[in-house]
Amino acid sequence: MRSTLVVALVSCVDGEFRSKARRFLAGLSSDELQFIAEYLGACILDSSDEYWRSRAELARSIARFQQARATQARVRSEDLEHKMILLVEYLCRSGRGEFSIPMRAV
Repeated sequence: MRSTLVVALVSCVDGEFRSKARRFLAGLSSDELQFIAEYLGACILDSSDEYWRSRAELARSIARFQQARATQARVRSEDLEHKMILLVEYLCRSGRGEFSIPMRAV
């Protein structure tokens, strides 16, 4: 399952960013990869624009996802914060989040 998640997440990245994203994703656990995939899936289901126009829009999108995820599964806050950092790093390495985002958006 882990290799399938890596392939799927790399396929969401534009060509020029793929190698950087692949190297980053290769170091993540299955749980961390699944978290990133869940965020991208939530954006699709939410009909959100895949590309955010501003730092504030991306922060709001991540905050909504973080709040929904925390409500659904009682996850330790340290674990959730770690995964949010990895999500932002993936978005930056995929060319979608080239700006800083406060981690405590909620």
